[in-house]
Amino acid sequence: MIKNYPSEIVLDCRARLGECPLWSAREQMLYWVDIAGCTINRFDPQSGRNQSWPTLCEPGCIGLAASGGLVAALRDGWYRFYPDHGGWTKIADAPYDIAKMRFNDGRCDAAGRFWAGAMFEPRTAEAAGMYCLERGKARLGWGAPQGLGVKVSNGLGFSPDGKTVYQSDTPNHVVYQFPFDVSQGKIGARQVFVKRPEDKAAADYDGRPDGAAVDTAGCYWSAQYEGGCVLQFSPEGAIMGRIQVPVKRTTMLAFGGIDFRTIYITTARDGASADELLSQPQAGGIYACKVEVAGRAEPYYQD
Repeated sequence: MIKNYPSEIVLDCRARLGECPLWSAREQMLYWVDIAGCTINRFDPQSGRNQSWPTLCEPGCIGLAASGGLVAALRDGWYRFYPDHGGWTKIADAPYDIAKMRFNDGRCDAAGRFWAGAMFEPRTAEAAGMYCLERGKARLGWGAPQGLGVKVSNGLGFSPDGKTVYQSDTPNHVVYQFPFDVSQGKIGARQVFVKRPEDKAAADYDGRPDGAAVDTAGCYWSAQYEGGCVLQFSPEGAIMGRIQVPVKRTTMLAFGGIDFRTIYITTARDGASADELLSQPQAGGIYACKVEVAGRAEPYYQD
């Protein structure tokens, strides 16, 4: 039986493209980005206050840095960002044509590497890949040169034992999984983990896989873009739970709170029709839901 969870809005921020929620356990706050709005944000659930900083170009994803502040993958490269004073330091240039690609979804692994997937903006070919920032040096993790390209890299997540890595390709409605060697930062053969229905007119259509997070039991929670929900998949790929979100464009999620049993969900407004925004005025907000299983603290990027 599929367990259903409700969600409620906790920040009516109306972001253009809210993404990459990231819980800071040391601050007990939620970082997140508005990609299209070009901001990094920090939300305090206790006070309801949200602080925002402009970025130099579109921020795809962020991670917590062990030495303080954040590591961020922007369209044109990797940066260190320091919320305390708003300062930026560039680490490395983006290893692709920034006129056609930008960084998208990403996170750190248990060894302190920061992985950032890219999206091929024309969405006409599987030309984007996954890139790795390891102690200030950038490299291709996997992608088109190995026959492992995607149109839009999303849904990056690691199993609790670190032996499996997940990646979704949103336009192709698919989630992949790879064996992962965390000691080397290398993958094995790609396999399909979940393939979602593509017919938007079908009664059972509930969106396509966007950002994701993995809980302590190894379940993969995937935001379903244009589906107004988050789906919980077992390690075998069966649907176990569903979080209903009252807006259509769910983008990503993060486990947070003292016990990591609160799921924070980002959403978007960009791409919505006038009628959709009229019926869903709080699109682009951040939503929250209490769940039974805990998530995990995100690893820190190691400089």
